[in-house]
Amino acid sequence: MNRYGRAIAALVLSFAVAACGEDSPPGTAGPAHFYVDPEGTAVAEMRRLQAEGNTGDAALVRRIAERPNAIWIGDEDPHARVADITAKAQEAGQMPVLVAYHIPDRDCGRFSAGGAASAEEYRSWIGRFAEAIGDRPAWVVVEPDALAHILDSCTQGGRAAERLGLLRGAVETLKKQPGVRVYLDAGNAGWIRNAGDWVEPMRQAGVTEADGFAFNVSNFFTVEESVAAAGRLSDALGGVHYVIDTSRNGNGPLRESQGDDSWCNPKGRALGPEPTTRTGHERVDAFLWIKRPGESDGDCHRGEPRPGEWFSSYALELARGAG
Repeated sequence: MNRYGRAIAALVLSFAVAACGEDSPPGTAGPAHFYVDPEGTAVAEMRRLQAEGNTGDAALVRRIAERPNAIWIGDEDPHARVADITAKAQEAGQMPVLVAYHIPDRDCGRFSAGGAASAEEYRSWIGRFAEAIGDRPAWVVVEPDALAHILDSCTQGGRAAERLGLLRGAVETLKKQPGVRVYLDAGNAGWIRNAGDWVEPMRQAGVTEADGFAFNVSNFFTVEESVAAAGRLSDALGGVHYVIDTSRNGNGPLRESQGDDSWCNPKGRALGPEPTTRTGHERVDAFLWIKRPGESDGDCHRGEPRPGEWFSSYALELARGAG
């Protein structure tokens, strides 16, 4: 390579290093970019469309398939899957985002019902989850909706205290792993009516032992709406940081609620800002695609796919809506 070629190569390398440094997740020395799942449902759909020669729809699905999406873990034994994902992400030089989703009485028995059969089983499960990560880097969102459902009167008969204890235990167990950042789910702008109501439950659930909380998971509120509501909660907790799910918030929520349409596969939504740690907000550690765009919220009483299953027409609508 001549001197001119070496100079160009050095310049390209310097730009790459600078870019990695700018987008490194705060508080970590690990991978600079979030993990893109090569085996996700969107990838499989994109390949199917390409094989059929449907290049237009394949290009739309590519907008989802080639972006970092969180990976939800609800397996009865999470060890093998978590170990595999975190090992592949580390090899790729990327940061995986995992969602721990196995709390007893998950989703209050609704569309995503399931979870551990008992508190003892859950403690063992989260221990296996953490053990599988080992010393590899990862970000973990802990139990979407679990805290909000306590405030929503889902856990009756003294079971709220048990759930708060399980959430705190999950945070503490995961934080024992040296490369893990933990974000406790804290609902969305539609759930937060009075930030003061959330402070004590969140403290009991271990938010101050975590790296912060997750906001707007699987919902549609805009970044501005989420920052306003989460900011009040952060203030009440003494400045706790948080992450925002922007996977489907490009057009905000459905403003005219029609029963479950307001949150369950609502029409006219769009992909939101891409995952990044450059959020422009001091306390917002990242915009993440926690809900995997294109995967159904549930059958919504309209014969739609089950939660987590690919919903082709909805995925295309989300991608088109993003412009």
